[in-house]
Amino acid sequence: MSLVQHEIDAGQRPGTTTEESAQLKALKKENAELKRANDILKAAASFFAAELDRPHTRS
Repeated sequence: MSLVQHEIDAGQRPGTTTEESAQLKALKKENAELKRANDILKAAASFFAAELDRPHTRS
């Protein structure tokens, strides 16, 4: 860790702390995962909506 980063972490200098950087990285990763999951759910919803619109014959 650099002297500057140490001073930021100690509150002696303005900037993003090491902990804040780690939290931001984790949140960005979680956000990307949630976006992927949302895309999958949207595709599934479209698929099932299309299935409901199709005429079905009873056997």
